[in-house]
Amino acid sequence: MMQLFWISLALLFYIYVGYPLLLGLLGIGKRTVHGEVAELPSVSILIAAYNEAGDIEATLRNKLALDYPRDRMEILVVSDESTDGTDAIVEEVAAAADIPVKLVRQQPRRGKTAGLNLVVPQASGDILVFSDANSLYEAQALRRLVACFADPAVGYATGKMVYTNPEGALLGDGCSSYMKYENRLRERETRLGSVVGVDGGIDAMRRSLYTPLAADQLPDFVQPLKVVEQGYRVVYAPDALLMEAALGNAGSEYPMRVRVALRAMWALHDMRALLNPFRYGLFSLQLVSHKLLRYLAFIPLLLVFITNILLLPAGPVYPLLLSGQLLFYFLAWLGYRSEGRGDSPRYLALPYYFTLLNLASLHAAWRYLKGEKQVIWKPREG
Repeated sequence: MMQLFWISLALLFYIYVGYPLLLGLLGIGKRTVHGEVAELPSVSILIAAYNEAGDIEATLRNKLALDYPRDRMEILVVSDESTDGTDAIVEEVAAAADIPVKLVRQQPRRGKTAGLNLVVPQASGDILVFSDANSLYEAQALRRLVACFADPAVGYATGKMVYTNPEGALLGDGCSSYMKYENRLRERETRLGSVVGVDGGIDAMRRSLYTPLAADQLPDFVQPLKVVEQGYRVVYAPDALLMEAALGNAGSEYPMRVRVALRAMWALHDMRALLNPFRYGLFSLQLVSHKLLRYLAFIPLLLVFITNILLLPAGPVYPLLLSGQLLFYFLAWLGYRSEGRGDSPRYLALPYYFTLLNLASLHAAWRYLKGEKQVIWKPREG
């Protein structure tokens, strides 16, 4: 029992602290991307939308205002059988745009992945850029993102998501802290070769490397893994900025995290060959550490808590450690209770969001074990 407790605690330390430290040590002195841009490539910005009438116009106008040569840009919007006027808005913006803006309607509704499979063959750009329907790019973001492809070894690049939280929502604070942590990991992973997680709202890849995916596969996760499988790098461009509003409540964030975790678990299942260290070396360690162990972190969390209770008579350190755990989850509960209040203490954000993520992973794992898959969903509300 004592060994199980300490092994579980050590595993948690490795997942959240040890792995980032290991990345830092292994990446000392290594460069991120080699090569300089001689000529900007042609790009096709792909946007999958389902009932995004509230955001799609701002997103399109944001893309039209990007600092990039007009003769090397096009925008393709795939509408997944939208019913709220999204299509009409796209056509209205397209009529006055100074670059090609094309609407492709997918019927019947089959989800984002199927939509991308439908629209990619119609794209003419050398580089495919993937944007969400509510993603707003900084003016230089596109230039900075595609600059990564000056390195011939790079097949996929992802930018930096910055969550905006104008109302000071507590969940938004936790979400922002989580993304800062993820972005530090991506910086360090890029130095070693490839990152193992991208945002999906500001990604780019060589069109020649695009692989059509099954409708239930998560494109933000599987497509980069397919690129690695083909022998190319996936890199992080921290100066290519995407601004996206953080959600203000767990009612919106939690289902999204369950969905993402469930699809990621199936992605790991489908791409399990990449977990072979004899073939993929260090990348396999990264994939296990950053994704597999992270999504399963609820297991050592539960083991630490349960074994800690059973070990209370074994010495004074165990009551102290259990008190620390109880305090952490109490703060998470307070964060949940105070959700939506502008005066909520910021120190509640981290335990609240950490607990929400691991509960979502537990929920997703249960659905995975039951064989459930998720192909389509409603846009998250914030």
